[in-house]
Amino acid sequence: MKDPIADAARHSRLRQLREAALTRHVVSRLPPGFHGRWTHRHWAHATLLASIVALCAVLVPGMDHAMARSQPMPLASLALPLPQLAAPVQKANGQWAVVNLRKGESVNTLLGSLGVSKAQVAQMMKSSDARASLAKLRPGAELSIDAPGNGLLRAIRFQRGGDKVELSMKDGAVAAKVLPQDTEVRTVVLSGTVGDDLWESARKAGLTRANVEEMTDEIFKYDIDFDSDLSPNDRYSVVVDQAWKNGELVTTSGVLAAAFTIDGQLHTGFRYLRDGKPEYFTANGTSLKRPFIRMPIPYARLSSTFGNRMHPILGRMRMHKGVDYAASAGTPIMAAGDARVKYVGQQHGYGNVVELDHGRGQTTFYAHMSRFAHIRPGQHVEQGTVIGYVGSTGLATGPHLHYEFRVNGVYRNPLTVTMAPPAPLSGAMLVAFRQQTQRAMDKIRTVEKIIYPDMDRNVIVATAPTKPGRG
Repeated sequence: MKDPIADAARHSRLRQLREAALTRHVVSRLPPGFHGRWTHRHWAHATLLASIVALCAVLVPGMDHAMARSQPMPLASLALPLPQLAAPVQKANGQWAVVNLRKGESVNTLLGSLGVSKAQVAQMMKSSDARASLAKLRPGAELSIDAPGNGLLRAIRFQRGGDKVELSMKDGAVAAKVLPQDTEVRTVVLSGTVGDDLWESARKAGLTRANVEEMTDEIFKYDIDFDSDLSPNDRYSVVVDQAWKNGELVTTSGVLAAAFTIDGQLHTGFRYLRDGKPEYFTANGTSLKRPFIRMPIPYARLSSTFGNRMHPILGRMRMHKGVDYAASAGTPIMAAGDARVKYVGQQHGYGNVVELDHGRGQTTFYAHMSRFAHIRPGQHVEQGTVIGYVGSTGLATGPHLHYEFRVNGVYRNPLTVTMAPPAPLSGAMLVAFRQQTQRAMDKIRTVEKIIYPDMDRNVIVATAPTKPGRG
């Protein structure tokens, strides 16, 4: 049975608790520093939180997709060319191993890696020829080595210059021999522009010094003044034969044909054998050679002309029967034309002299030489042959060449005398020359059209006339 007094007390207690709960103040739980409005820091925190939420919304589905099993992708195969290993070259009673010298590797180390004993290597290196040749090999050089095993070495083959050399060992002795090789001859056209320096331009184009000298001192010497006529934009094309062995250039022939364009004017020269002697002609068969060189001495200055003058030593008017060229002592003097040596020796005030007989009553005279070249009376010399050297022997105030030209004993001015050029090619010889010329000209034309596409299409078929006063 319930106690009425206890129930009344419990109900009273519950009523008090309910009233206290309804009247109790709520305590603020906001972070300190918040006063009812957002600061910049609050906005920054909110922005960072929003960015993190957005990033998660993007990445989580993607990660879920990445975790899913992916479908197999189609594959494609591509064949790539790989360098082939050099296979040994089989040889009777053994085999040759073909290897390349690596950077930082010596021939001794290479031989050791192929099983050659140190004693055999030392035996090979006792030969001065082998030691000198093998020491010059550069990284990448290919060697063929005959090492049959058991530490033995029988032979080594390698490229030296343009030759294939074999060093073989037998009974402790080393023998060297040059192996025969196939030589490929290519007819090429080497072209370029003069630029700042013709010599440097020609070297870069692949021409040898001898090729340039052929152009300047032989082919075009009568028509082009290479000291004053050239400009940077002038161009040249030269046909030569090149000999190649194993991909290496061995030799370059003389000039077979050449075209030189100066200020838009074309000069051509083609090599052809006339009566067994090489000569250069224009495209129409006219010889580029002249019977006489106007100035038979290079690097000289005209110091005295032909005619009456006051003699610098005798001090009186006297006929000057030739012309004088001032030049450094020792400068070579050339034969003005093909001739027979008539006289070599001393003659009065002229000092050391040489006289040449060119036939048809024509002679030339060279005086005041310091010394003679290796010539003798009766000897035949070609135009341009060195016959002596500049000096000041005889009555001379300084080193120079006194040069005279005579026709049937009559003195002529060497600077103004005119001589008929050699006869042009004709008949069957002209036909053969034109056939040969056409091939060379086609090569030049093709190359120049590629290198100089804007050039006049007709320029390469024209031939420039000879300059007056230079032949």
